[in-house]
Amino acid sequence: MLFSWDYLLQGFATACTLQNLMWATIGCLVGTLIGVLPGIGPSSGIAILLPLTTVLPPTSAIIMMAAIYYGAMYGGSTTAIVVNIPGEASSVPTALDGYAMARQGRAGPALAISAISSFVAGTLSLVGLTFFAPVLANFALAFGPPEYFALMFMGLSLVISLSGRALLKGIISMALGLTASLIGQNPLTGASRLTFGSIEMMAGINFISVIIGLFAISEILINVEHSVKLMYDTKVRDWMPKWADVRQCIGAMLRSTGIGFFLGLLPGCAPAVTTFVAYDVERRVSKHPERFGKGAIEGVAAPEGANNATTSGGFVPLFAFGLPTGPALAVLLGGLMMYGLQPGPMLFKQNPQFVWAVIASMYIGNVILLVLNLPLVGMWARIALIPFPILGPLIILFSVIGAFSIRFMLFDVWVALIFGGIGYLMRKLGFPIAPMVLATVLAQMLETSLQQSLLISQGSPLIFFTRPIAAVFMVLALASIFRGVWVQVRNRGPEVPLEDEE
Repeated sequence: MLFSWDYLLQGFATACTLQNLMWATIGCLVGTLIGVLPGIGPSSGIAILLPLTTVLPPTSAIIMMAAIYYGAMYGGSTTAIVVNIPGEASSVPTALDGYAMARQGRAGPALAISAISSFVAGTLSLVGLTFFAPVLANFALAFGPPEYFALMFMGLSLVISLSGRALLKGIISMALGLTASLIGQNPLTGASRLTFGSIEMMAGINFISVIIGLFAISEILINVEHSVKLMYDTKVRDWMPKWADVRQCIGAMLRSTGIGFFLGLLPGCAPAVTTFVAYDVERRVSKHPERFGKGAIEGVAAPEGANNATTSGGFVPLFAFGLPTGPALAVLLGGLMMYGLQPGPMLFKQNPQFVWAVIASMYIGNVILLVLNLPLVGMWARIALIPFPILGPLIILFSVIGAFSIRFMLFDVWVALIFGGIGYLMRKLGFPIAPMVLATVLAQMLETSLQQSLLISQGSPLIFFTRPIAAVFMVLALASIFRGVWVQVRNRGPEVPLEDEE
């Protein structure tokens, strides 16, 4: 794949036709709506709409599907900030500080900085996709099972940071998440475990159902217990961020762009992983880490930037080698092949107009999403003004629909309701929820890569330290764990989980 200004300009000319602009706009609108609604997700949205695109030309169809994907990344933060209900797993870190800002009357600035950070990260990562795709794609191919395990293990080490001062409770929360992820079938052998003879449990616990329960259902239960009339009755202070807020987030936007883009190159490293990493990095580099979890605006900018940078980064291995980095891009790969477009090095030689038109449309789509989202900030922020007796049942309804729409199984609805009760008890007892979410997100890939690595090494764990990339990640993970434990011991005090710190 060689970059050519001529091809890029031709791509913009194709993407800017009235027809393609219309489909890009429709894709952005649908994607934003999918992101707002809990449980549906971009992969389900693309899969549902894929058959309808057969009447469109290939370029228009893929432009719309791609817009749905990155549009959903924009939309997932909305309900996370306003009512503490992440529409996507990747929006969980956003909820930690975004909802705290909303309760302080700053839902508008939080929503606006989310859109701005998404735009900046999405655009910068597209520059990387445009100019450096060949080199970066080869970087992705250097990762095997040991490297993936080491990366996932490093991600799991973030539990210490996410636990606040409640380290022991955070570890227990993580252990519960890992245990829940074991239910179902072994990813390599297919053997059933912890199913207790239930056919439904053979399908395993979907982490989206867990998130809906832990956040949406438990939030409603807490509010019902307190007999609230509104989700929060704080007076709205601002609708848009001040220049000082934007300036404060510039570093977070740039750092999260780099983290999200480079990790987004790796198959299986979904936005749900990179957002936690970006959030933790921002907390560590901050001069006032104690503000995180209490409404730090950088805690909104970092995960949202990483979220959209990961989305753009995933197109590098998809176009260059036909390697999808997540479920949504796997469905998009199916759409490409449905049109007879085989991703890989030859795609750029045989269909350069198509590839560069899609890349150019993503630049335009980021602008469309910014234009769509910023004017709607006031409307979304007013959601919390709806009386709770009306809003509460609506949230439960959408949560049930979202849980059912994942796999169209009533079992997933029961899982969401059960974890809603678990989340309620965890909040009452002071257990942090974020470590459980992180564990359920990482568990399957962690287990799969561990088993594959031990098969390669014939059971020797030294493989994680003899391969350079894996060794670097393992050393970073162990250093993070030891540093976190040392800080906990040094600052021993009353246990307060991150999202409940006062």
